[in-house]
Order: sequence, then C-alpha cells, then structure tokens
Amino acid sequence: MLKIRDLTVSVNDKIILKDFNLDIDKGKIVTIMGPNGIGKSTICKVIMGDPNYKVESGSIIYRGENLLSLSVDERSKKGIYLVNQNPIEVEGVSNAEMLRSALECRTGEKTNFFEFNKKITAICEKLNIPASFIHRNINEGMSGGEKKKNELMQLYILEPNLILLDELDSGLDVDSLRELSNSLKEYFNDEVSILIITHHISILEYLKPDYVHIMNEGKIVKTGDFELAKTIEKSGFRLDEVSEN
Repeated sequence: MLKIRDLTVSVNDKIILKDFNLDIDKGKIVTIMGPNGIGKSTICKVIMGDPNYKVESGSIIYRGENLLSLSVDERSKKGIYLVNQNPIEVEGVSNAEMLRSALECRTGEKTNFFEFNKKITAICEKLNIPASFIHRNINEGMSGGEKKKNELMQLYILEPNLILLDELDSGLDVDSLRELSNSLKEYFNDEVSILIITHHISILEYLKPDYVHIMNEGKIVKTGDFELAKTIEKSGFRLDEVSEN
C-alpha cells in the first residue's frame, strides 16, 4: 500500500530523516518506536505533505502513485488520515460542517443531509461519544481524550484506508486508551493499514502490530514483532541490548 524509498528530509536545514525506507502492506499494522527527537513524527508529517518539512530526495509511493507530487488535500482524498498527537482547535467550524465538506470533496457528490446525520449519530453511539460532539466546534474546549475521540469519529465518517497514529496514547488514561484502541480494532480490516508512532507498548497491547521498527539517527535500525516492542519496554532503546534479542 505504501512504499517509502531512500527518503531524506530536512527542517530548517537540519537533516531529520536520512535514506529512510519503509513498507506498509495492505491489511497490516506497523509500529515505529524510538527515543525522542529522532524523526518518528516527521514520517507522518511528510506523508501528509506538511510544508515545514523539505524532502531532499527519495520517494513516497501510495497505491502506485507518487505522493510527493500531490497537495495535502489531494493526499487526504486518496484515503490517508492522520490522528495527531495534539489535535488543533478550530473556532467557528463545527464537526458536522467540516465533515460534510470533507465528504463532498472526497466523493465529488452532494451529501444527503438526512443520511449524513443518521450516519454520524450512529457512529457517536457506536463509539460512546456524546451526540453533542456533532455540533461542537472542532476540538474546541475538549480535553485531550475528548479530542482524540473526536478524531476517531471523523475517521469513521471519512473511512480512510491508511491511518497514521502519531502517539495516540499520549495523554490518555487507561480507560480512554482501551476504548479508542478497541474502536480502531473494530474499524481495521484487510483493506486498511495502520502506522503507529509510539514510545510505549500500551497501545500495542490492543493493536498487535505485524512489524515493529526501531529508529535511530533518521532511519530504521532494527525490525521485529511485538516481542521486540516488549524488549524495548523492558530494556529501553539501548541498541546493543536490543540487537542481542
């Protein structure tokens, strides 16, 4: 589904990723772990086309198409969705207004108001989200956990195929993490792929990854399965110890 080849990325003339390579196949859950400040979140930003990140070389191919030639909105229309670590608040625009517009942009068709309201109400019930979220301004006045529930509601409406989770577990209590993870598990299927960026294994206990990659110095230096993540949780990111397992 997604192939990143020899990707080098800089921010303010500082190289963050260097000859980075990654494959995410359809129907797979892939995790990237590593210490702070090594470029994990940069991967998500570059996939989505954040203009603050300069691609020096390399390619990002999604379903056979070069993402680097597409704008941010075009990438989103292709079925890529990013759940941010700290979702921003947008004043004056409700979830319903934004989602109707997003659906119309993606499908090219006018949204049936009745069917849309029926669908979003059912999703709120499914995700145990108050129906009031539908008409609240995007993330405005919400707690960290509420913002991520709000993003999950948006995900269920937009039905992406590639989901990027940038430290979803950050700032969540145990109950919220379990609830959000289980909702993502229910959404996941053979046509969907998930990339998880995280420091800890808490979310991985629910969303068991097919592959765990460890990053250092802008590239992947070790690959394994969930057992590798458990080793990291126990021993930290000391690469000499990781390599022995």
